[in-house]
Amino acid sequence: MKNQQTLTNTIAFVKTHLKSAEGGHDWFHIERVYKNALLIAKDETVDNFVVALGALLHDIADSKFHNGDETIGPKIAREFLFKENVDSKTIEHVVQIIKHISYSSSLDSNKSFTSPELDVVQDADRLDALGAIGIARTFNYGGFKNRALYNPDIKPNLTMDKSTYKKSEAPTINHFYEKLLLLKDTMNTKAGKKIAEKRHEFMLAFLEAFYAEWDGRS
Repeated sequence: MKNQQTLTNTIAFVKTHLKSAEGGHDWFHIERVYKNALLIAKDETVDNFVVALGALLHDIADSKFHNGDETIGPKIAREFLFKENVDSKTIEHVVQIIKHISYSSSLDSNKSFTSPELDVVQDADRLDALGAIGIARTFNYGGFKNRALYNPDIKPNLTMDKSTYKKSEAPTINHFYEKLLLLKDTMNTKAGKKIAEKRHEFMLAFLEAFYAEWDGRS
């Protein structure tokens, strides 16, 4: 009962905190990740409370919208969970999930934390970057940053480290090759891999249509 009340309070907190967020990182993104995380968790041996809190709080302060500062999200989550009287072990686990969930974190050679709960939440988050919604989110963010849709003269950079990746201002189409099409092979769970496969194929079909239209072939 206490855990359920905490989740109810967390949902209310996140909705309020992200009410003015960019469309690809708003409450609806959180809700989709939350639902996917609970779905994936059914086939995994995990602490469902940690998974739920990790999913709900994973983007409470995405560093992209805070001048690259990766400390704000974990700090906000820690303070909120402490006020909710969540036990210290659970708080620390959720904070570590927030710190290590992002794709850019996977480019960091100093990655030092793993857990089955992180695997589940990470898969759920990455699934939302794939398929039809992933495409919509990608172009929404590109528009938010006033980036070109595509520039044939600017080739994707497939050898970026974490710092270079976070500073990239490349056209939106490049992001498919620099991240989105790579996600399928980074999935941690059986369910995540299965869903990612279908969404990956959808993105390939989209790109084929995009280039055909760009070149006047259809």
